[in-house]
Amino acid sequence: MEDIRHGRPLAVDSKAKSASPIEPAFVTRPQGAPVYHGFTVLDDVTADGFTFGKITDWEAEPCEAGDAFVIAPDGSRAGVVWKVCNPPYFQEVMPVEADRWGVWGVGFALPMDSHESARKNLESILPQLKSRWWEWNSEFKCNNG
Repeated sequence: MEDIRHGRPLAVDSKAKSASPIEPAFVTRPQGAPVYHGFTVLDDVTADGFTFGKITDWEAEPCEAGDAFVIAPDGSRAGVVWKVCNPPYFQEVMPVEADRWGVWGVGFALPMDSHESARKNLESILPQLKSRWWEWNSEFKCNNG
């Protein structure tokens, strides 16, 4: 029998507006919508003004790795490619761009098994996230707006 892999479940925001009548919002985001529009924002997973959003739905199916995003206090966003591991780490996956302050590979010490664990994991990378966000602000927002 053939082993068919379907990937991890997506955390789709069913209320997000799409620019297409037939495709989900994360595929065809409306003009002006931020990156990662159409994925679930965890409004109760916050730390110092930063909010965690999930792309991989670790609540629907437990997993040791996935994709997520972080929303800064000003509404700007960065991507997160995470895995549960020891020791934790933080590294660049993609550099900053005008509409996203990077994509960051991170190792979390705690399993992603609850909103409380997700909040603690967010707190663990907050110093690095803040630093990258400030750098992005000084490069893109202060000079261009």
